[in-house]
Amino acid sequence: MKLYEIILSYLLMINIFTMYTFFLDKSKAKNKKWRIKESTLFLLSIAGGSLGALLGMKLFKHKTKHWYFKYGIPFILIVQIILTAYVTVRFRDL
Repeated sequence: MKLYEIILSYLLMINIFTMYTFFLDKSKAKNKKWRIKESTLFLLSIAGGSLGALLGMKLFKHKTKHWYFKYGIPFILIVQIILTAYVTVRFRDL
């Protein structure tokens, strides 16, 4: 298995998990139950799940009014796209 395949597999899994976490937090908010910390949501985004976070925000209408999510998650996504493209091109033969 090549490095870019491993990276893409990881990104797929972390994004699905992050989107599910946004869904879970929105469900908990509706039912007035214990919530997932915002720092956890951001850490999942930074760990590679920014696309899943952005999709979760849009699909579940969750955290869309908080400026730090509204602008922070897209910023993280742009940085991750640049890094992923760089690593994929730089190390494509591994």
